[in-house]
Amino acid sequence: MSSTRIVLGTCHHDCPDSCGWEVTVEDGKAVKMRGNPDHPYSQGELCPKVNRFLDRVYSPDRILTPLVLDGPKGSGRYRSVSWDEALAIVAERVHDVVDTWGGQAIVPWGDAGTQGAIQMDSLSQRFFARLGSSRQVDSLCGATAGVGTASSLGTSLASDPLTIEHSKFIVLWGTNTRLTNRHLWPYIEKARGNGATVVVIDPIRTVTADVADWFLQLRPGTDVAFALGVMHVIVRDDLVDHEHLERFSTGFDELVDHVSDWTPDRVAAECGVDAPDIERFAREYATSGASFIRTLVGAEHRENGAQFFRTVSLLPVLTGAWKHLGGGYSRSVGSYSRSSVDLSKFSAPHLSPVVDRRPISMNRLGRALLDKTLDPPIKCVFVFNGNPVVTAPEAGLLRKGLEQPDVFTVVSEQFLTDTARYADVIFPACTQIEQDDVVPAWGHLYVGWNHKAIEPRGESVPNTELWRRLARAMGFTEPELFATDEELLATCLEGFDVDELKKRGWMRVPGTDDLRPFVEGYPFPGGRVPLANEILEREGHGRLPVYVPASEGAIGCEGRYPLSLMSPKFHQRFLNASYSHLDGHAGPEGELFCELHPDDASARGIHDGDVVDVVNDRGRLRAVARVSDSPRVRPGLVMVPFGWVGDRTRDGLAVNDLTNDTATDWGGGVAFYDTSVEVELA
Repeated sequence: MSSTRIVLGTCHHDCPDSCGWEVTVEDGKAVKMRGNPDHPYSQGELCPKVNRFLDRVYSPDRILTPLVLDGPKGSGRYRSVSWDEALAIVAERVHDVVDTWGGQAIVPWGDAGTQGAIQMDSLSQRFFARLGSSRQVDSLCGATAGVGTASSLGTSLASDPLTIEHSKFIVLWGTNTRLTNRHLWPYIEKARGNGATVVVIDPIRTVTADVADWFLQLRPGTDVAFALGVMHVIVRDDLVDHEHLERFSTGFDELVDHVSDWTPDRVAAECGVDAPDIERFAREYATSGASFIRTLVGAEHRENGAQFFRTVSLLPVLTGAWKHLGGGYSRSVGSYSRSSVDLSKFSAPHLSPVVDRRPISMNRLGRALLDKTLDPPIKCVFVFNGNPVVTAPEAGLLRKGLEQPDVFTVVSEQFLTDTARYADVIFPACTQIEQDDVVPAWGHLYVGWNHKAIEPRGESVPNTELWRRLARAMGFTEPELFATDEELLATCLEGFDVDELKKRGWMRVPGTDDLRPFVEGYPFPGGRVPLANEILEREGHGRLPVYVPASEGAIGCEGRYPLSLMSPKFHQRFLNASYSHLDGHAGPEGELFCELHPDDASARGIHDGDVVDVVNDRGRLRAVARVSDSPRVRPGLVMVPFGWVGDRTRDGLAVNDLTNDTATDWGGGVAFYDTSVEVELA
């Protein structure tokens, strides 16, 4: 007799929405997937990517057995082997590396392709500690925003994004909400229905800007200058909340002097917007009470990325917007769940034979692989939960580093990605409906349970099982390396009724009922924000917020590469590299394009539909020109969307073959968007 059941789960993608879903399973096969209508945030809707998730699960291109390289690196030629053979190969090579060079010749590279409490980075921490490997540091996104916010507010905690429905003046700053945070949009529309004004600030006219009440299209990288100009008007016109500042800040007089030179005329010249718009924005923002700034990670991809978050998060301090429900600022609320889903409990530094493991930046792995001065050199790389050849900057260096025959590379993957093509051994990874996990969201305050809906296809395994098998193959015996998934979840979860969480599929983070976090002060001595910050001054970041133009990608820069490149997420059917290899997702999107302003296109003899090369010293990327009478870009700016993989481009490359790997001002981020290029007819 056939059997049908409904299994609850939670999306694992690195997205602020972390949607709840339902999987219909018939006779062990998933036959339908839809949003969980009872989830309080996503409310039954999934995005266009995940609506077709079962196509991914049952794709004929899934890797379902271990694979061993059977040709040159990068060729994509592999032979299927047993788990025992693959594990034996890895164990032998890793032991050789450790015996010859030491454990720090091994480097892990893992990201948030599977963003769950245990499948993202639990047993992997313990495994690499036991190896004594080098330590992965820095972040492609997120960390810079967090430290920038914390430098101003004393914490990365901020307003609950869902309180935006109570706002009167909503600023969507460097975030394409309708595309990349789509489930927040109904809350914004509710606020607008109650009279709120929606303003978008972005260098690109996005689909969110299309429907905003007001769009301010700044020159790329000038956001800090704009914010200082807004502060100037607020101070000049005495629109500050004196009571809030007197109780909860220090250094206001210094800030007044500091912003006195940032007049609307000066800011207009720097940012490329009209001075009256700066005046109007500052007045409406400061006098609306419940003014809400919503931003995500785009603005941190600049050399002045942390300074942006430092500066913008001070605006609601000046106006007292934090006092109002629907007021304040929000980038991420993931920090609120740390006390309930404590991932630090997976750390096990006592397992390491090395006291101070060498740090290697995940943003500059290619440079590290090619660095002949490193001691020891990198001889082994493990890649999991990511596709760095597409998602990391300076991808050309990474390709060169990974294709070295003496660099042994192990990849855990579901498909033969651009990175997996450089692997010596590939292990088959599960999809989210084939494993258990808990997903702590960072765009809302509901933690989601993910039930395994079907048995793993083929010989694929969850990440946790991969590390257990590798530890066993290496001959390790420490019990912490073999903790079960149930034990790992019990270790990190606190304050939840776990049975209720499993049954319902989601629960709100405990203690987050009223998120006006700074009504009674800030987590500084005396509850006062130091507007003039001595610690940041000592660290070289300026006593007060400082605008530092980008050194490389500024519009109008002289030289061979006069255009600024941005590579945002753009496509409805795929936002990143996880789906663009699938026909049903990438096919309807056409092909990789480069959008230019008509003035820039005309100056280069380029017309809509021409094949062009986007060029700088890092590489040359072929794309189709998009030129429109209603351009989405300013003069001097070109846009090449992120997420296209090599199989879907004309030359097998991706936009990150061109991007800049310069570090952000602080926080360990990377300045993707400070990239200069030229565009030429192919």
